[in-house]
Amino acid sequence: MFFHAHPDDEALLTAGTMAMLAAEGHRVVLVTATAGERGLADMAPGEALGETRLKELYQSAAVLGCARVECLGYGDSGLSPKGGSAEERPDNAFMDADIEEAAKALAAILQEERADLLAIYDPAGGYGHPDHVQVHRVGRRAAEIAGTGIVLEATVNRDPLVRLLRLATRFYRFPPEFDVRTFESAYSPGEAITHRVNVRRYARRKRAAMSAHVSQASGGDSDRTLAVMLKVPGPLYRLVFGTEWYVRRDLPPGARLRHPFERWPE
Repeated sequence: MFFHAHPDDEALLTAGTMAMLAAEGHRVVLVTATAGERGLADMAPGEALGETRLKELYQSAAVLGCARVECLGYGDSGLSPKGGSAEERPDNAFMDADIEEAAKALAAILQEERADLLAIYDPAGGYGHPDHVQVHRVGRRAAEIAGTGIVLEATVNRDPLVRLLRLATRFYRFPPEFDVRTFESAYSPGEAITHRVNVRRYARRKRAAMSAHVSQASGGDSDRTLAVMLKVPGPLYRLVFGTEWYVRRDLPPGARLRHPFERWPE
């Protein structure tokens, strides 16, 4: 089972792994906490956007070979790094959800599916979105309740990312609100990563999953991250997006595993 905050998160971080496991014959289940109804798009935030993004989620899941898709029905906490003020957020914003209550809802699906593995986010929530941080908290607790044996935290090796961004600042002027230093505490350092999953064989499916999220390829005054990624040429795309990273906390930091179910020597 793969637990994400919003539709399109699955395509960015774990799509290759999901496609690989489905191709190997595993039953893959995708769960999102929200419908992403407060995301940035050319259409106004709200119920209509949420419905659109859920349709896109189902299209992405079909490409990846998912057997089941569920949404827990919490409200999208919005684009503000800290979710904005409580007055700006919906009453049922996921970042404000009772962790035990949300974890029980997720655990019920884990138990129903008899899931062997749950994929969530690292403690930083990747780049720090409050809904992503909540996915980590809720997912961890749900795995405890359900007795799920393997918990993988989807992440990115931030070491080469920070080096690349620092180099890019010499040649490219980023928007004023963009601060490379924020990535120094985002995602996970290379030494903490336990799984480096080669998903180059599934790059086309990963790209198709990204393409399914049409609403997230435009909106705002500048190029969206998803749109930029989809412009990367095929060979370079396989190189850049051909590895997916995970941290498994019950293994030694820096363990070098290449498959979610690979065993670490006792």
